[in-house]
Amino acid sequence: MQLNDMILMLLEGLILFICVLVGVAFLTLLERKVLGFIQIRKGPNKVGYYGIVQPFSDAIKLFSKEQTFPMFSNYLPYYFSPIFSLFISLLIWSIMPFYFGLYNFELGLLFFLCCTSVGVYTVMIAGWSSNSIYALLGALRAVAQTISYEVSLALILISFIFLCNSYNLYSFSLYQGMLWFLFISFPLMIIWFASMLAETNRTPFDFAEGESELVSGFNVEYSSGGFALIFMAEYASILFMSMLFVMMFLGGDFYSFFFILKLVFVSFIFIWVRGTLPRYRYDKLMYLAWKSFLPISLNYLIFFSGLKIMIISLLI
Repeated sequence: MQLNDMILMLLEGLILFICVLVGVAFLTLLERKVLGFIQIRKGPNKVGYYGIVQPFSDAIKLFSKEQTFPMFSNYLPYYFSPIFSLFISLLIWSIMPFYFGLYNFELGLLFFLCCTSVGVYTVMIAGWSSNSIYALLGALRAVAQTISYEVSLALILISFIFLCNSYNLYSFSLYQGMLWFLFISFPLMIIWFASMLAETNRTPFDFAEGESELVSGFNVEYSSGGFALIFMAEYASILFMSMLFVMMFLGGDFYSFFFILKLVFVSFIFIWVRGTLPRYRYDKLMYLAWKSFLPISLNYLIFFSGLKIMIISLLI
C-alpha cells in the first residue's frame, strides 16, 4: 500500500470519527428535548437558538473541570479505561459500507462481535480499578448483562449471515432491495432491539447505573473528562446500534437520505423507551435473556439454515 493511500485512509477515518462525535453531541440534545416533552417541561432552551449550542457548552464545562483521582484507585487502568472505551466505540464505525473504499471489511460483522466483546473489559476494568464497592457492583452487573445479551445478538447475526452468505454489511442492503428483512423476521427484530437496549445499558435495562442502590454504577468515581469520555462512548454505541438496526431490518439503503431519517427514528425510539418504561427486575432480565431470547434465536437460526439448504438444493 502506498503512502498516499495510508494518508487518505487516516484522513477519511478522522472525518468519520469527527462526524460521529458531532452526531453524539446532537443526540444528547435530542434526548434532553424529547424527555422534556415527555415529562411536560422545557428542555435546554437558553444556550443558543432553542438550546442548539447546549451540547458544546456541556463539553467545555466537563473538560475544563478539575479531574479528581481516588487515592486508593489502581491509577493506570482507572485513567485509560474511559479512553479505550471511546476508542472502541469509534473504531467500530469503520465497518460502515462506503462506496469509495474507506476500509474493505469483508468480515465486518466478525469485527463488530470482536469489538463488542472487548467493550465488556473496559466496563469491568473501570469498575474494578476505582476501588469502590458501588463501582464494582455496577461493573459486575453490566458485565453479566452484556455477556448474556451478546449470545442472542450473535445468534441473530449468524441467522442473517446464513441467509445472505456474507459477513459484509453492504450485502444486507443488496438482499433487501425488494423486501425488508423486517417483514420476514419480525420477532427477531423485537429481540434484536431489546438486546440493543441491554447491550448499551439503556432503560429499562440500566442496572449498571441503578441510582437507588448503586449511585451511578461503574462510573461513580469518574469526574470531568473521564465521565465525559464514558458518556460519549455510550452515545456513540447507541448511534452505531441504530445504524446496524437500519442496515439489518429497514432496508439499509445506505446512500439515500431516508437512511439518515430511519437512523434518527431508531435513536428516537431509544429515547422514547427511556421516557416511558420503568426499570426491570434483575432476575427477570436474566430469565428474559436465557429462557426467552435464546430459544427463539436458536429456532430462527435452525430455520434460516434449513431454508438456505433448501434453496441451494433447488438451484442444483
